[in-house]
Amino acid sequence: MEVINALGRRKAAIARVYLTAGTGVITINGRPLDNYFPSKLLQYVVKQPLAVTETEGKYDLKVNLNGGGIKGQAEALRLGIARAICKLDAETFRAKLKASGFLTRDPRKVERKKPGRPGARKRFQFSKR
Repeated sequence: MEVINALGRRKAAIARVYLTAGTGVITINGRPLDNYFPSKLLQYVVKQPLAVTETEGKYDLKVNLNGGGIKGQAEALRLGIARAICKLDAETFRAKLKASGFLTRDPRKVERKKPGRPGARKRFQFSKR
């Protein structure tokens, strides 16, 4: 089996996923999954596409992650893994992944700060006198 690659994005995070046949080892920036994401919740988020398609332990994942925060990176990785699995066998896995919402790119980003204001929409305190 050749290497299948896919891209996942969320907020400012970008995940490049390389999927090969193997024993289920997930390596992120040269570190194991439980070392990179110590939180069990984020590990669960990353493994969701594998659990839905029942492919845990069948493929090795090598991931390059950069940008954004830890939550954005985990969700970008989830999208990248889902896209890679879909490339693997679209007829079998696409319907399950789509029904779970793992193939949809979340477009929400931080709104930019506007001039003359302390934030994107917040205003300074109004003083009548």
